[in-house]
Amino acid sequence: MYAVVRTGGKQYKVSEGDFLKVEKLEGAVGDTVELSEVLMVGGDKVAIGTPLVPSASVVGKIVEQGKDKKILVFKSKRRKDSRKLNGHRQLRTILKIEKINA
Repeated sequence: MYAVVRTGGKQYKVSEGDFLKVEKLEGAVGDTVELSEVLMVGGDKVAIGTPLVPSASVVGKIVEQGKDKKILVFKSKRRKDSRKLNGHRQLRTILKIEKINA
């Protein structure tokens, strides 16, 4: 069984036992998180939501909270000797999908 879930403005296809790297979710390591925005559930029977599947949810456990790799943003203006370098590390959460409730 699999499901398509929306979190952090992105959509992910997940199955039970998968590890999922998403935008930061509130909670500590070891807490369970319920993702209620399920767009589709597949398997023996396929259920497609309009836009969400009613009474469907995905339960996951927080494995790790941390930051992604650093992204460098470099801006310059031609012929002006003007340069700017910024770095950004996005906060992220790694989930282990435990159960899909359809």
